[in-house]
Amino acid sequence: MQATTVATPQLASAGCQRQQAAACRPAAAALRCSRTAPFQQAQAVQRAGCRTLVRVSVQAQAAQAAVKEEFYEVYLDKPLGVKFARGNDGGAYVTRSDPKLGNTDERIEAGDKVVKVSASFGDDVWEALNFGQVIYAIKTRNGQVYLRMKRNFGDMSALEEEELTETEKMFKAERGGGNYGAGTKEMQERNYIARKEAERKRRELFDDALSKFKKGKVEESLIDFENVLALEPKNYLGDDFSRVTQIYRVTQYNIACCYSMLGDEEDGLEALNAAMASGFEDFDKIRSDPNLANLRKSPKFKPLLNRYDEPIINEGAIKALKSIFSFGKKADDDL
Repeated sequence: MQATTVATPQLASAGCQRQQAAACRPAAAALRCSRTAPFQQAQAVQRAGCRTLVRVSVQAQAAQAAVKEEFYEVYLDKPLGVKFARGNDGGAYVTRSDPKLGNTDERIEAGDKVVKVSASFGDDVWEALNFGQVIYAIKTRNGQVYLRMKRNFGDMSALEEEELTETEKMFKAERGGGNYGAGTKEMQERNYIARKEAERKRRELFDDALSKFKKGKVEESLIDFENVLALEPKNYLGDDFSRVTQIYRVTQYNIACCYSMLGDEEDGLEALNAAMASGFEDFDKIRSDPNLANLRKSPKFKPLLNRYDEPIINEGAIKALKSIFSFGKKADDDL
């Protein structure tokens, strides 16, 4: 009986322990679930967020694909009321469209780019390779000018200076504060190197154009000369306070020679006028250069030249004196 009495409490104690362990297991499982639930929820939210981002990305790509580049075509009689400038990519971009200047189209907006242009003669159409080629094609076109334009919706970024670097921002800040620091020094050095490099490339282009002209490739040289003009530095101020570079003056004169050789009187005289207005003063060369022979035949040539280099002896005064002593001769007889 004592053995039974002793054995019974031990068995009861073991059974109780098993019952307690069994009772604790669900609680521990519940605790583990409560601990892992936030992580599972976070993972679920993250997966849902990823799916949302994927959907948004796909929708954005679809929307971007749906937005296509827009083009339009125009046929304009000369003179054109559209002004162009050279963009950062070398192309021809519209800077102004004004019916007061000539013929234009209401669809043409500042910032639009020329992608195709009619050839000088015939029905051929050229790809707009660069600014100089477009200007040459327009000026030498015989008849209506065809232009295929890319619409940029007023975006002028192609004609603007590139975004400022950190050094340039530092330079502007220092300049605004009247200080001279590292940013200013580095900016000056970079500007000097960039300016010299641009001058070198421009000079090479000028020399190539001159070489082509001497070889009789007048049209090719004219395109290059037009590109040289487009590379004129902005806000230039020379040591003599000139607003244009020497290469600009000579290039304008050479463009006049090209147009004269091509028999284009109007554009030739316009270029010659621009050359003299910018400071080209070799008037003896203008009067004797065989390349300008066709322009000198124009009745507009002498009045244009006299505006910049008035002769010492006024022809009108000589004719007036001659009429006094003509003794019956016509007053408009040649000297």
